[in-house]
Amino acid sequence: MARDTLVYTLDSVAKRIGESRELIEVVTADSDNIDYGEMIHVRDGTEEGITAFTARGIESLQEFLVDVRSWPGGIRQFLIDQQCAADLIERIMAAEQRR
Repeated sequence: MARDTLVYTLDSVAKRIGESRELIEVVTADSDNIDYGEMIHVRDGTEEGITAFTARGIESLQEFLVDVRSWPGGIRQFLIDQQCAADLIERIMAAEQRR
């Protein structure tokens, strides 16, 4: 099986799939939410580095979000369970309303 040689940054993924970057950041904070090896940490010289996805990683992210939206309480409950700050939850939920 060939390895992916192209990866996508969080910003490009958010635009490509029409999701809030902040929501994607919350999802990617737990690497168990994305198929193993499909989310990559790239050292770019900064302390934080950047997160990137393979094409399959983007699909995995989308599948995860579809699944979360079907849970009782949906995205809001997921954010609460992830112990997100109230202001972050409200920004993400406002973006959800615009979807």
